[in-house]
Amino acid sequence: STLRKVDLNSGDILNNINLEYEYFGEGITILNDRIFLLTWKNKIGFIYDLDFNKIGSFNYDKSQEGWGLTNDGEYIYKSDGTSKIWKLDPYNLEEIDFIEVMTDKSRIKSINELEYINGKIFANTYQQNRDVILIINSKSGKVESIINFSGIRDYLEADNNTDVMNGIAENDGKLYVTGKNWNKLFEIKILDE
Repeated sequence: STLRKVDLNSGDILNNINLEYEYFGEGITILNDRIFLLTWKNKIGFIYDLDFNKIGSFNYDKSQEGWGLTNDGEYIYKSDGTSKIWKLDPYNLEEIDFIEVMTDKSRIKSINELEYINGKIFANTYQQNRDVILIINSKSGKVESIINFSGIRDYLEADNNTDVMNGIAENDGKLYVTGKNWNKLFEIKILDE
């Protein structure tokens, strides 16, 4: 696994570090000029400065694994592959609370990638509802909307390594999505139907 800074337009790698072989890197978020990075099953996360110098680490206390990270400018939110999204203290990374992602009919499991946008948490689910993003109320966990990306894979170059949708990012008011081993990053405009 690597931590990379990539030029959005060209795809050129501007900075890159390899994680030690025993760690499978997962979600990242940037808050207060610090990069927080999760590992999948090691129950440890790493903290870097913006030049990719490792400046700390933190352990998972209550959550099962490390899947996705985002922040609202004050708190960090972490998914662990269950229906829970954990709220973390940004200073000591303690898991202080959680919401459970729910529809009016059921609990949604396998919450994966996260992105906080305008008071909502955008999330996908690993191998559940394959090409959708859930828009979740960050206070209650209620799924308020779903963005359907069926057909997006038609725009990828054919490749047997193409895997699940697993990348959501917002930058300067623009929404981007991608997936594991996808050869494209998509800029998305959301239309109401």
